[in-house]
Amino acid sequence: MDIRSTGASPSISARIRRFHNDDSVEQLTSLPHRAYADHAAAGRVFFASYQTPQDTRHRLSKGECWVATEEDTIVGTVTVSAPHTAPAGYPGPAGGGSFWQLAVDPSQRGTGLGHRLLALAESRIAALGSEQVVIDTSSHATELVSWYRRRGYAPMGTWRWDVTNYDSVVLVKDLPSAAPS
Repeated sequence: MDIRSTGASPSISARIRRFHNDDSVEQLTSLPHRAYADHAAAGRVFFASYQTPQDTRHRLSKGECWVATEEDTIVGTVTVSAPHTAPAGYPGPAGGGSFWQLAVDPSQRGTGLGHRLLALAESRIAALGSEQVVIDTSSHATELVSWYRRRGYAPMGTWRWDVTNYDSVVLVKDLPSAAPS
């Protein structure tokens, strides 16, 4: 699957495709550092804001990583998994899919790229057989929680990861069934 997206500005377009083995893990790692820098500056220690290339490789092994590129630069990413295995006690539905590290380069904000990556993640999770998607984000990132809520996500609990300094709000959304292939 290769998706061409055009943002709000006619000069901004991004090609969305699967992450390839020959892509730069270092470049992929630096994207969430930039994308989550505002959260880090506000004192919210999102794992993505400080992860190492080794952490990125580990996270890549847990799902399908998709990237948005402008020429040869990665400007957006999301990783999906379905069904996704959550830790014991995590307040999410059994068999639900998930995505993580939805990140858009600050230069691409307002172009619709984040929404396109979210739609791709939901589509892939449904195609992989999950009827729900469950995610989490900092409960202090109210603008981000509101962004997800406007897109149909509902809070269903909280969770505390050992790699962050905040409680996360866990959000769930029912997905339409995938069309038969």
